[in-house]
Amino acid sequence: MPCGTCRTILCHPASTHTGRRSRPGRDVAPAHLAGETPVWGHRPAAGCDDAQVGAAESTECVPERPARLRVRRWWAWTPLVALGIAVLAGAALRIADRPAAADLIWAAVTVAALLPAAWSMLRALWHRRFGVDVIAVLALAGALAVGEYLAGAVIAVMLATGRSLESYAQRRATRDLRALLARAPRTARRRGPGGAIEVVPLDQVAVADRLLVGPGDVVPVDGTLDEAATLDESVVTGESRLVQRAAGESVASGVVNAGAGFGMRATKNAAQSTYAGIVRLAEEATAHRAPMVRLADRYAAAFVPFTLVLAGLAWLLSGDVVRAVAVLVVATPCPLLLATPIAIVSGLSRAARRGVLVRDGGALELLGRARTLLVDKTGTLTAGHPRAAETVVAPGGDRDEVLRLAASVEQLSPHVLAAALVRQARERGLALTEPTDVTEEPGRGVSGRVDGRLIRVGQLRGEPPVWADRARARTELAGWSAVWVSDDDGPLGAILLEDPVRPDARRTVRRLRAAGLRRIVLVTGDRPSTAAQVAAMVGVDDVLARCTPGEKVARVRAEADRAVTVMVGDGVNDAPALAEAHVGVAMGATGATASADVADAVLTVDRLDRLADAVEIARYARRIAAQSATVGMGLAVLAMVAAAAGRLPPVVGAFLQEGIDVLVILNALRALRGGLNRGDIAPRTRELLARFDVEHEAVRGVLAGLRDTADLVATDPTSPRCLPALRETHHRLTDRVLPHEAAEEQQLYPALAEPLGSGEATSTMSRAHVEIRRQVDLLGTQLAQSADGRLRPDQVPDLLATLYGLDAVLRLHLAQEEEEFFSLDPSDPAAERR
Repeated sequence: MPCGTCRTILCHPASTHTGRRSRPGRDVAPAHLAGETPVWGHRPAAGCDDAQVGAAESTECVPERPARLRVRRWWAWTPLVALGIAVLAGAALRIADRPAAADLIWAAVTVAALLPAAWSMLRALWHRRFGVDVIAVLALAGALAVGEYLAGAVIAVMLATGRSLESYAQRRATRDLRALLARAPRTARRRGPGGAIEVVPLDQVAVADRLLVGPGDVVPVDGTLDEAATLDESVVTGESRLVQRAAGESVASGVVNAGAGFGMRATKNAAQSTYAGIVRLAEEATAHRAPMVRLADRYAAAFVPFTLVLAGLAWLLSGDVVRAVAVLVVATPCPLLLATPIAIVSGLSRAARRGVLVRDGGALELLGRARTLLVDKTGTLTAGHPRAAETVVAPGGDRDEVLRLAASVEQLSPHVLAAALVRQARERGLALTEPTDVTEEPGRGVSGRVDGRLIRVGQLRGEPPVWADRARARTELAGWSAVWVSDDDGPLGAILLEDPVRPDARRTVRRLRAAGLRRIVLVTGDRPSTAAQVAAMVGVDDVLARCTPGEKVARVRAEADRAVTVMVGDGVNDAPALAEAHVGVAMGATGATASADVADAVLTVDRLDRLADAVEIARYARRIAAQSATVGMGLAVLAMVAAAAGRLPPVVGAFLQEGIDVLVILNALRALRGGLNRGDIAPRTRELLARFDVEHEAVRGVLAGLRDTADLVATDPTSPRCLPALRETHHRLTDRVLPHEAAEEQQLYPALAEPLGSGEATSTMSRAHVEIRRQVDLLGTQLAQSADGRLRPDQVPDLLATLYGLDAVLRLHLAQEEEEFFSLDPSDPAAERR
């Protein structure tokens, strides 16, 4: 890890490459989590003092590759370049009529390739692995034995090419997959005997120590609270909503302080705390996952015995060992050694361009064979951060004014809910006022003066009025959070916050099924009711709610016993399950490093549909690799038969095999293109998608007023406010909503015909437009029957049916458009806002 100031490298003694298979760039968890004392090696550059070094160790650092490692990448191509030059030098000597010197160089090239190939083969046999390298070793040895030095040299160059490409694939994946910021705390703020705060290494924290956790800090160890706290526990439990903990309650390490700073008393040390247990569970799962066999080696199970039998028969029947060598030369499995890495490297590179960094070719191949997907909810299927879904105001209140007052007070708060309120207000163009006399009460909320009024934002105090009871009920039913806004006269309104399902989630699930995934399971630590709602929205096969990290691991292990399994998650609680799955995929753009560290692939953009891209790319690359290898081996078999019949000398066979290799390489390069089941979106269409997505926010504002009007008519139909509210609602529907729907019908839907493959794809949405206009016209007709300024009792049922029907149809229509159409935009500039 580099120092935050001088960017030199901090080396951890526990960073070793252990686990299922060797993976450059994957380290085990920091030693302090296992009860060890971390010893950091650091050579500061000029200008980096001890304080800065300490700050670097106590904050998050970004791994940096030393210059010597970048140089080492070029050295990896040295064997191939050297052998190629040597072969050309031998050819020049042969042209210069110096055959002995040429043969000497070619023989040296053959020996240079034979020795490492033989050593690799012996090591594989020692570990009871039988691969295609056997044929290459026999061909090289045979070429030397019979004096076919040029044939041996050509084989050596082919082998070096295959190894270099495979090595490049590994380095490319490692380089693309940059380590994400470490989430584990390295230090803690401890109160000394005199009350002074000291920053100490985490391993020095003992049971009963008094600690201070600042806003935004990660709780370092398990303990009990000295005072009320607001916590984001999603990283450990998967619970999306913020949790209010009172003084005396327990708090787990790894959760984030989402409110004001608080004091706590440690009940466990770092090695025994919750966070350390999760990471150790991830290490155990990593260590027990068996390595997977290369695609080429699976072909070798049939190809190698066939080759050896054919070469033996050619020698036995003809009595000419040269025929056997010729068979081995043309059988040298370069289609396997070249086609597979080239296709897989192409897939890795293409996935990286789509924002999916895959660690190695083996992971990409497994992703292409996956049949089961287990997916976390919070931060994966959902956005993972709150969004203001609705604002409920007191009768006669102004929704925008309530939001403006709340956002003005919350501008200075570090609370994650405060950020959501401020963001929502700014998106609506509300002018925020700088608050004065701001105070924050942990666990209660924040208060301050805005335009001379004392505004309180947070929990509701005192007995709630009737309208507040309805807002509370709506919050509970929907699984949302409520932030109450009050002044000295009582509550002004409530802002309801949700963790929205990603607009691209349902489409992604459909694409994954089309790509071959047969079973999709939602596993989450959230409540069953919330999990069931999300599952119904996205269309999964099964749900496992209130799931602990251990239960997730057990479920992944059970699914992995039946089929190749992919696990997708973003939190520390997902890391053990990611390590246990055949392919673990981390939402790296928003997730924790503990999950990314054990994952085989990381989504670097905050879009779930890139997972579908990765699966489609992986399947396509694997299909191209298998196709190239099969065609190459088929041609090689024909050449082997000709060689066995004495029609193909070793040298000619070697060059013929080179021709087959060229054909195979060209076919393997097809993996750089194609395979995705969605077309590109034209720039003009992208502009339309972005425009109408923004307009949806305005339509939602009309919807909120529509619902308030419907509630007013339902609860107090004799009120003189009913008719003016109905007329204002009808006016906003005709002036804002209907023109928006008409513009979509005339501009957006025709533009979507090409990317969706047919104009019929928008027909159901067009039918919704017709129904929306019909309902708005019906509302206008009903209002025209109330000329006396009051509603007649017989009008109320029909009006309520129209209002609530419009509310339901419009909400469904907006959600469908965002899922089906707006999620098509690969750049999706509105994704962060949603």
